[in-house]
Order: sequence, then structure tokens, then C-alpha cells
Amino acid sequence: MNKINLPNRITLLRIFIVPLIIAFLVKPSAYSCFAAALLFTGAAITDWLDGHLARSTGQVTSLGKLLDPIADKILIASVLIPLVSLGRVPAWLATIMIGREFAVSGIRAVAASEKFIIPAGTLGKYKMGFEIAAMEFLLLGWDFKFFDFQTIGILCLMTAVVLSVVSGMNYFLFYWRSREGRTA
Repeated sequence: MNKINLPNRITLLRIFIVPLIIAFLVKPSAYSCFAAALLFTGAAITDWLDGHLARSTGQVTSLGKLLDPIADKILIASVLIPLVSLGRVPAWLATIMIGREFAVSGIRAVAASEKFIIPAGTLGKYKMGFEIAAMEFLLLGWDFKFFDFQTIGILCLMTAVVLSVVSGMNYFLFYWRSREGRTA
């Protein structure tokens, strides 16, 4: 039986942090939102760390390739939904973000069933960066005289939505073009 390597354990940690973040958002206060933001920061760091360790130590695995994007989707969707209920994120923005994730996961699953891997794109990495920044600002929700976290968070999230839609279309185009090349 194979043991789960360290990068995959770190990915699993990201998934297990999610319920803690949600617990702090159940009854939001300045302190609980700050705690949720700290936990989210830790989870976001694991997103970078697991990939870095896997690549630098030659521990890239099929399990890791499967778990990492799932962990990312769980983290983002699980924070977006409470932010909608708190009135910090418009439902339509969250719907686009989460819908795109389902669509991209679906096309990647279809491609994988055809023994074809669609690699993560650069736009998707930028999208994730803007999502992380948006979640941090929106979780904190602080409002200073010249620095409104809510507005900055929404601007980051809108940027992530644009990148999300464009990168999602790129996944579909990449799949269809590669499919045409494989069936020709």
C-alpha cells in the first residue's frame, strides 16, 4: 500500500481547513472574520506549498493532480457562499465563479476519460491569485477612511471573474482543438 506523500498531505490539510473557516463565518463578528481570514491565508499558502514541494522533490503524483484542483475549488466555493449570505459578494458573481469551476472540471474529466490531460493554464493561475486576494479583503471587510476592503475585494473578484470566463473558454477551446487533432 502506498503512503500519501507530504505534498498530498498538505493538499488534504487545505481541505480540512475549510470547515474551520466556515465555523468562524457562521456567526460573523470582527474577530471571527479575522480568524477566518487567517485560516484562509494558511490554506492559500498550502496551495502554493504543495505544488512547490511536489515539483521540487519529484513527488508529483496522479493523486496530487486530482486532489489539488479539487481542494482549490472546495476552498473558494466554501468561502464564496457564506460571503454571499453575509451580503459581501453578489450572488451572480459567485454563481459565475462556481459554475465555471464545474464546467472546467467537467471538460477535464471528459478529456481524462479519453486519456488526454488538459494542463492548468496561466490565466487560471492569475484567476486563483485574484480570487485569493478578493477572499482576503472580503473576509476582513474592514472600512478605513481611504481604504475600503469591500470595494477592493469586489474589484479583485470582478477581475477574477473576467479571467475565469476567459480561461474557462480557453480550456474548452484547447479540448476541442486537441480532439480534432486526435480524430483526424
